[in-house]
Amino acid sequence: MNPERFFRALSDPTRLRCLLLLQRAGELCVCELTEALEMMQPKISRHLASLREAGVVSDRRDGLWVFYRVHPDLPAWARKVLAETLSGLETQAPYAQDAQHLAGMSDRLRQSCAG
Repeated sequence: MNPERFFRALSDPTRLRCLLLLQRAGELCVCELTEALEMMQPKISRHLASLREAGVVSDRRDGLWVFYRVHPDLPAWARKVLAETLSGLETQAPYAQDAQHLAGMSDRLRQSCAG
């Protein structure tokens, strides 16, 4: 993992918000991230593609849905950065609101994401 590429990936507010939700939740579908961040799907997908290209997240397909998670092969130092960042920011705006939106998401949306 290239440190400059890793930190460049975190430097964008939308990518950071996505990453912190993934760090918190483990794995999320694009539609869950779209709902939680209250942003359009193309914008979220574009930022997730950047994170994937940087090696920060990995994805898996399940039918029509794409699920993302923090890359399992991320080096320990990078995982620690993400854990500390979440710990330090989880009660601040907009990160706390993102988590609330995700937690309050309807079961219907979650079930449709799960296929």
